[in-house]
Order: sequence, then C-alpha cells, then structure tokens
Amino acid sequence: MNIVLLRLSTLIALFCLIPLRLLAQDAAPAYVGSAACSSCHAEASADWAKSDHAHAWMTPSETSVLGDFGDVTFDHGGQISRFFRQGADYMIETEGPDGQRRAYKVVGVAGIRPLQQYLLSPEPGRTQAYDIAWDVEGKRWYPVFADQTPPPGDGFHWTGPYKSWEARCAECHATDYSRNYDDKTRTYAPKMSEIGVGCEACHGPGSAHVAWAEKPDAAQLAKGLTALGLTVDLTSQTAEVGQCMTCHSRREAMIDGNMLPGTDYHDAYTLSLLRPGTYFADGQILDEVYEGGSFLQSKMFGKGVRCTDCHDPHTMERRAEGNAVCTQCHSPAGNPRFPSLPLRVFDGPEHTHHSEGSPGAQCVSCHMIERTYMGIDTRRDHSFRIPRPDLSAQTGAPDTCTACHTDKDPAWAAGQIAAWFPDSTHRGPHYGTTLAAAQADPTKQVQALLALAEWREGPGIVRASAIELLGQAGHAASAGRVEALLADPDPLVRAAAAGALAVLPPDQRLTVLMPVLTDPARSVREAAAKALLGARPEPGSAQAEALGAAMAEWQQALRTRTDFPETHLQIGGAALQMRNFPLALQAFQTATSLDPQLVDAWSMVIRIQAALGDQAAAQQSLQQALAANPGNPQLLALGGQ
Repeated sequence: MNIVLLRLSTLIALFCLIPLRLLAQDAAPAYVGSAACSSCHAEASADWAKSDHAHAWMTPSETSVLGDFGDVTFDHGGQISRFFRQGADYMIETEGPDGQRRAYKVVGVAGIRPLQQYLLSPEPGRTQAYDIAWDVEGKRWYPVFADQTPPPGDGFHWTGPYKSWEARCAECHATDYSRNYDDKTRTYAPKMSEIGVGCEACHGPGSAHVAWAEKPDAAQLAKGLTALGLTVDLTSQTAEVGQCMTCHSRREAMIDGNMLPGTDYHDAYTLSLLRPGTYFADGQILDEVYEGGSFLQSKMFGKGVRCTDCHDPHTMERRAEGNAVCTQCHSPAGNPRFPSLPLRVFDGPEHTHHSEGSPGAQCVSCHMIERTYMGIDTRRDHSFRIPRPDLSAQTGAPDTCTACHTDKDPAWAAGQIAAWFPDSTHRGPHYGTTLAAAQADPTKQVQALLALAEWREGPGIVRASAIELLGQAGHAASAGRVEALLADPDPLVRAAAAGALAVLPPDQRLTVLMPVLTDPARSVREAAAKALLGARPEPGSAQAEALGAAMAEWQQALRTRTDFPETHLQIGGAALQMRNFPLALQAFQTATSLDPQLVDAWSMVIRIQAALGDQAAAQQSLQQALAANPGNPQLLALGGQ
C-alpha cells in the first residue's frame, strides 16, 4: 500500500476514533466468454460481431489493423512517428519516455471507426495509447490532440499518466476488467475475461445462465440471480440506462475496473455534474462527457425512454435511418408507451421550417447539437434540447442555429424561432441562466439555486449541480432546506446535499449527515464521509460505526485510483483539512511526480514547505516546478513572495 494512503487511513482512524472494516464482495457466477452464447443466440451474436463493441479492443492482425504500416512517417510539430512492419509485427518508431527514439511493437488495437488507435508498451507492466491515430475514412495518420506536442516527461506525452491504457481506457474496452495497479512499482497486472465489449459486459457472467439453459428444470439459481440465471435484469429503464452509463458517462470510479452487471450505477461511480470546462452552463456538451450525463437532463429520460428505444443493443446502430428513429414516437400516431406526446407532424416543413431532405430538416440538426472529439469523432448531445438562442448571451453556450447559419447571430436566430412558434411554451426560464450566473458568483444566486435544487420534477443532475454551487456559496442559512434534500429519491441530489452541508460546524454536521452514512447508494455514503472529515463521534457509538464504514469505503476507492495524479490531490486536500501538513506535502509531491505539469500541486508543495519553515526545500521545489513548467505565472508569483 502506498505510504500516503496508509497514513491517511491511520490519520482518519486516529482523529475520528472510528474502526475500519474490510468490504466483502458477493460471489458471482463465472464468465464463460461470448463464444459460449452464439449456439443459442446466433442472430444476436452475429449482429454483435459486426459492432463497435466487438472491435473495442483487438489483438494486432492482418484483419484488425487498418492503418498504413508500409514504412511511412508522420510529422506532428517536429515529433516524428514511423509506422512499419517487422516480420509479423506492427511497429511504431517514436520518442520514448527518456526522449530516445526506438521502435515499439504494437500490442493492441483500439476501435474500428471513425478512428483506430494503437497500443504500445514502453516498459513491462504498462500499456499506453499512442496519440497518432489512423483516420479510417480519410485513410491518413493524424494527431488525436492537434494542439498538443508534449515532450517526454510531460503528463500528456504518450508515455504519461493521461495516455495510460490500463488507467484511462481499458475498462470500457474489455469485459470483466480489473487493472490491478501496484503503486510501489507503478505498474499494472490487468485481468479480464475477454478483450472487447462482449456479451457478458452487459448481461453479466454467464455460467449460471448456461446451466439454466441446459437443464432449466434442474438448475438451482443462486440468491440474487434472475430467473434466467443472470446478475442483471435489463427490462427496467433504471437497470438498462445504468448499465450503459457505466461506460457512456463521465464519472469517477469507486471500484477497480468493471462493476458486476446488475450493480447499481451509484454503488460504483460518482457521476460528473454540470461543471465549467466539462459542460456549458446550460448543460450542453463541452468536453468529452459521453452520452449519459446529457441523457439524464432530457425530458425523454424523465418519461421513461431508454437507450435501446433508439439504438439496437447488439449492432449498436440506430433503430431506423434519419428522422425515422424520432418519428417512432414524434408523429401524429404517437406511441402508446408515452401518452403525453403531442400528436402532430414533426417531420415536415410546418415544424422544421427547412426544405425536406435538407440538413436543417433533420431532427438531430436542431435537437442534438454535434461536437467533435479526438480530432474526427463527432458526438451528438443526448439531452434532446429545444433550441434556445435567446439564452446564449446569458449562458455563454452555443446555439444550434448559428452553428449552421454562421453568418448570423443568436439574436437573429431567436427572432426566427419566435416568428415560427409564436405560441411556444418553451421560451420561459431555463436552469442554464441560473447555473451560469451562479458559476460566476454563487453567493449572489443562493435563492435561485435553492429554487432549482427544490425543483422536484427537474433532472437530478441539474438539481445536484445547483446544490454543489450552493456548497461553494458557503451559505449556512440555507442548510435547513439543503438538509431536507438528503431524503430525495435521486442519489445525485442526496450526494450533492451531503457535500454542500460541509458548511456546518463539525458536531452539527455529524448529526445532520448521520442518516446518509448508511444510505443505499455508495456514492452518497462517500459524499457524507468526505463532508465529515474532522468530525469526532463518541468512540463505540452508532455514529462512530456508521462513519467508520463510510470512511472505509472512501479509503478503498482512493486506493483503487492511486495511479491517477488527481487522486493524490484529493488525498492532499483531505490531509490539509485534518491539518496534517507532512501527509499533505507527501501527497502533493506524489501528484507532481506522476504529472510534473500539475502546477496547483507544485504550488501546494512550495507553500507547505515554506509554512513548515523549510525555505531551502521550497526554493528547490520552485526550481523543479519551473523546469517542468517554464515561465508559468503562478509559479513565478510564488518566487516573488
């Protein structure tokens, strides 16, 4: 165990006077592999075999490698990559972690469209995603991150922590994956049942199901399994969307690798909320957030729509082409599953106000704005929002109209929509304006944030984002209303409320948060534990036991993420709250060793060393920081103090 984490465990135990306990894992059926499914599920297996899921991770071969390895070179900002064959092997010659050029064997292939990346092993126990990728349609090499030419030693170099295949990618490209990171050697010993996203990645381990299929009358199904011998029943919206979101969402994991299908999403992951740099203030996609957090904002999700209403789960293709996927429901005929649908023509000029067959007449053009990630990978916003160019000036978010009509401005677009839909009920207040104003200054938006947090019919991710901003406002007078949200049905809301209540004094905070220390959702329990750093329950009391269990879960989650530089920032921040400066210093130093470009971590190292009276060490750290980040104004300012 990393000494930082060992000391954190000891620190919490000593200061909170709580017991730590190990977490048990329930036994599950064995994984049998996708090939075992094909004899009974031939059509689904054949569909899956052609899907992106099946090609998410492959071994290099004549059929899997699509890139040109015909001894070609590619120059990106002076960084030269050479792609060639060496016998049966595919090779990439490039700069290694020490700056020396050498040839690396391709050990894995990721994806099949619209791009394909290649995996290299710069040293035993580490696999990295090379960031010069193959454009499948354009048949060319290109940089995944066109604005980056990081040198060796940079956190974003292809050998750095942010390009780690094991840490950042593999769990969503494999089945039954665990990375098994050793923080002493900083290496991995990954395990999985299957590379690629196989049948059991979604349906769960299949041994009990196979036994049931062979002898359904004689099969003895273990407790917790479905009637078919599986760990998950995907017939409910909650189970299906949660299972898809394990990969199709921006989140922080509380476990190592894949969760067992059937596990509640909030027992394995903490969903990223609508934060600056990740989403626009109105909830539109900004950074690569995948689809889950967007879909949770949609009215469609609120009405019970699920992923497979629009996407075939095995081919991954849409259920129909073009607007037909939308007119399954949005038409004069409607859909009996969703009785609140207005029954009228949507796929026609009277609604689209664009010529039939034109790009502007496509539903997705107006209701699913598109952004490009990884250079060429276009993703559509799954919040299915009604265009609101009238809000762009207040939210700073883009509007879909001027994304096409680039010679116009949002005011023009707002006028056009008002003329087309004069009686629209969708021109009123929007949560985006509240979040935008609160992100600028939460202290001036407390009442508006409270109203948004208490919007019972609103999307949980929106309400939770408002509560998080309330916590940043530090408004103790609103704590009573926030406390009431600890009983909300949505775990996103409960977790955010627990975090926001950190504004209360420690003893009062412990009393208020006691009920959610045993919340059904682990994400809520962890949020409460983090909010209770510094609380001191009576040893042996029910409070001490509940807090001890929640703290142990949080500690376990931190241990699974010690290969992430940002985890050590969390540990350092927790240590500062406990006023354990040596522990905080060590945590921030570990963060800088993993990513020398983490200026905030360097700043904390320098400040703590200076506060502890070690000016020589502070000056030495400052010079190391500036060597890794030449001319950085934040570091230069520290040097002037």
